[in-house]
Parts: sequence; structure tokens; C-alpha cells
Amino acid sequence: MDDNHLGDFLRTRRAGLRPEDVGMASYGARRVAGLRREEVAVLAAVNADYYTRLEQGRERNPSPKVVDALSRALRLDEDARAHLYRLAGATPNDGLFVHTAEHVSPSLRQLMDGYPGTPAFVMSRTLDLLALNPLADALYAPFEPADNLARMTFLDPAGRAFYTDWDRAAQATVANLREASGFDPDNPRLRELVRTLTERSPDFTRLWNAHTVRGKTRDAKHLLHPDVGPLSLTYQAFDVRDAPGQQLVIYHAEPGSPSAQSLDLLGSLHATRRSSDPRPGHRPHR
Repeated sequence: MDDNHLGDFLRTRRAGLRPEDVGMASYGARRVAGLRREEVAVLAAVNADYYTRLEQGRERNPSPKVVDALSRALRLDEDARAHLYRLAGATPNDGLFVHTAEHVSPSLRQLMDGYPGTPAFVMSRTLDLLALNPLADALYAPFEPADNLARMTFLDPAGRAFYTDWDRAAQATVANLREASGFDPDNPRLRELVRTLTERSPDFTRLWNAHTVRGKTRDAKHLLHPDVGPLSLTYQAFDVRDAPGQQLVIYHAEPGSPSAQSLDLLGSLHATRRSSDPRPGHRPHR
């Protein structure tokens, strides 16, 4: 990971826009894809030399007014706009840059266990799985270990079979991780994870360099579990207020659907195995 996070983000998002996307006429041959720096400067009503310095890393702390103008010029959505504010150091000091706590409170664990019929887990901004209820443990049983969603998606052989639309899952995973880099770009865990994934996965490197940003809120998941077959689930993600950076994620199947029946079966199979498998290394409920 280089140090010019702000410049890299601006440059990549500029390259993803065409003049017609922003209502501008295109003049002359273009050596590279996307808008010219001068065109972004015009759209944002900032000096072209100043914008160039932002991309090159010679200027790193634009005012909130400039950040807002650049967000509009680059047609950023809500997640990407918030990410740009964080990269520019223009976000209010409200605890967003605190490292994610790794300890999951006993009360939150009890809450997760109160959802016996649906998978629930707590994860960090860097997508480390910090705690899982029994059904989430059963859901992710194909992975060894079930430790980090990015590693599991890109480096575990089980990933491509587990996610039936692997490309979509991979894009979302990297977009979530890229958002984490805006909160705390120097987080040692994040740097280590990105370095490992970049070294070992060309797919991750390609998606990481696209600088797509998206938070985890609500979405559909289509999975293929080796024990129970296809699962069509939705999830909701909730911020843990007393542990900044942690999220509680709860999966849900449509009541009465084949996926709901499969989750019931998965829970029964997992409970039977837990009670009858005394082998060392048998994965405990975290």
C-alpha cells in the first residue's frame, strides 16, 4: 500500500468518468481513459494546478468545501463521498479512526445466540470474524479456518464454490475492505491483509486498484453449502455503538422457503456433529 491514498482515489475515480457522463463536450484525442485533470478542476470550480497537486500527493488536506465540490464533480455516491472525506482528513473527530476492538462483549454474544434459527456474527472493519453463533459457524464450516471474509473469498479453495456468484461477492468484499482503508489507512492489520492478498491473488489486486468503495448494510447472498445445497439469504449489518468498527451481521431466509428449511437442517447437522465429535481441533463456537 502506498502513501498517496487520496491521490490514488481521485485519479481512479476520474479515470472512470467520460465527458458525456458529466455533461461536457469532448475535444481532441485522449491519451488515457476518463476525464482530464483540468476538466475535473472546472467541474469542481478549483484551480487546475491545485487539483493536480492533490492527485500527486503534494497537497493532502483539502478543505471540506473542496472535498464536497470534488465529490459532486466525480459523481460519488454516499459511501464513496464519506470515504473521500476520510482520506482528506476532513471528517470530524468522532472516533471513526479508532482501531476496531477485537473483544466482543458478553451481552452481544448473548444477543447473537438469541437467533438460533439464523446465522449471526460480529466482524471488524478489516472483515475479521470476531464471533459467530452456532449457525454461522455451521454456515462457514467449508472454510478452514473461517477467520477473515476477504481471505476466505480470495485464498481459500472453498470460496469459489461457496459463493455461487463469486465475481459479485469478490467485488463487494474488496469494496468493503477499501472503505476500511479510509477509516484507518495505517492500521497494521489492514496493511498486512492487503499485502498478503495482493501477493497471492491477481483478482484481488485488480479489484483493489479499482478503488470502489461500499459499506456493508443490506444485500442478498446466494451460497452453495456442501451439506445442504443452495441457500438464498439476505443480510442486515448493524454498527456496534460501544465498539467502533465492529458490525453485527444477521442472515435471514424467507420464512417457509427451501433456504429456510435448509438452514434448519444445517443447524441440526451441526448440533449433532458438535455433540458427537470429540476430536482435537474440532472448531468451537466463537
